[in-house]
Amino acid sequence: MILGSTGSIGTQALDVVASNPGRFRVAGLAAGGGRLDLLVDQVNRFGVESVAIADPAMAAELGRRLSERNHAAKVFAGTEGIAELAGWPCDVVLNGITGALGLEATLAALHAGRLLALANKESLIIGGPLVRSAAQPGQIVPVDSEHFALAQCFPRVGASELTSLAQGQVHARLDEVRKLVITASGGPFRGRSRAELAGVTPEQALNHPTWDMGPVITVNSATLVNKGLEVIEANLLFDIPFDRLEVVVHPQSVIHSMVEYTDGSTLAQASPPSMCIPIAYGIGWPHRVDSAAPAVDWTRAHTWTFEPLDAAAFPAVSLACDVGAVGGTAPAVYNAANEEAVAAFLNGGLAFTAIVDTVARVVSEHQRMAPGAAELSLADVYAADEWARGRARELIARLA
Repeated sequence: MILGSTGSIGTQALDVVASNPGRFRVAGLAAGGGRLDLLVDQVNRFGVESVAIADPAMAAELGRRLSERNHAAKVFAGTEGIAELAGWPCDVVLNGITGALGLEATLAALHAGRLLALANKESLIIGGPLVRSAAQPGQIVPVDSEHFALAQCFPRVGASELTSLAQGQVHARLDEVRKLVITASGGPFRGRSRAELAGVTPEQALNHPTWDMGPVITVNSATLVNKGLEVIEANLLFDIPFDRLEVVVHPQSVIHSMVEYTDGSTLAQASPPSMCIPIAYGIGWPHRVDSAAPAVDWTRAHTWTFEPLDAAAFPAVSLACDVGAVGGTAPAVYNAANEEAVAAFLNGGLAFTAIVDTVARVVSEHQRMAPGAAELSLADVYAADEWARGRARELIARLA
C-alpha cells in the first residue's frame, strides 16, 4: 500500500516496485488529488484495485476517469478514506503523505497490524505518544534517510528492536551509545548569515543542491525545520534524549547519519543521495532490495566535509529540541505553524526568515497557554493543529 503515490516518495517507491515485478504487488494507492492524471496512470499501470483521494470533491472525477479506461477500482475519499485504505489487507503500508494529514493513516495501519514504512515523519512527531502506544515491536521501519542510517549503525541491536519505538525495550543495549549524529546538507543557503537570508525568494529556496524533493520539504530543508523535525523523530524512535542528539552539516549528503559510542568510535552509513535505498529497505523489510540505487563509486576520489550548524542563522533545530522536550501538543503546534508559514512564503506572502520567527512565536504562545499533557488524545492533537494554523495565519496577515 503506497500512500502519497503522486509525490516524491510515492513515485520513487513505484519505480522500485516496477524494477522488481516479481517481488512486489501494489495493493492500493492514495494521493491528495492535485495530480489526478498521474494517479489514474498509476492505478492502471500497476493494476491497483483500491485507491483513495484526499480531496472528496475529486472522488467522482477519479471514478469517472478510471471507468473510461475500463478499470473498476474501489475509490475511497477524504482523509478518513485514506485511513480506511491504510487498514486494508496488505503486508506493508508506505506512508509518504506530506504533513499532518498522515496521522490517521499511520494509526490505522498500526492498529490493523501492518508493517509501517514511515516516510511521513510528521505523523510520528505530532502524535508521538499515540503512535508509540499503537506500535508493536518491529512494526515501524523508518524511511527518512537519516533514521534509516541510524538503524544501520547499531551493530548490536537489530533494526526490528530499534523500530519498536523503544518504550524501554532497548535501554540496556543503548548504554554504550554516547550520541546520535544527524547530518544535514545545510540546504541552498549554507554559510549565509541571518541578514543575508532576508531577501531569499521561493525559487532560490526550492533549488536544493543535493536532493530532489517536494516543495514543502525542500523549503523545510532550506530553513532546517526539516532537520528539527528529524531530531524530534529520532528522540521518539530511538528514545535517546535531546542532549545526546547532535546535528552536523555535511554538504555532500553521502553520510546520512552516525552513531557515536562511549569508547570514542563512530559508525556512519554512506550512500549517494537517493531516497530509493531507504524506500526499498522499508517496503522490502526485513530483506534488502538488490540494486535499489547505485552505490558509492570507490574507484574515484571523494571529499566529504563536516561543519557545525550555525544556530544563529538557522534556529529551527534548537527550537525543535525545546518543543520536543515539552512534548504533548507542542510538536503539533510547531509542525502546523510551519506548514502555514511555508505556504505563505511559497505564495509570496512571507519573508524567508519570518517562517521560523512565526513558528517560534506561535510555539511560545502555545506553551504559555497549554503545556504538554501526560495523556494525549487525537482530539487534542487536532485542536492544537487547528489553533496553531489559525494563529499563524493571523500573524502572517499582520506582516503582509
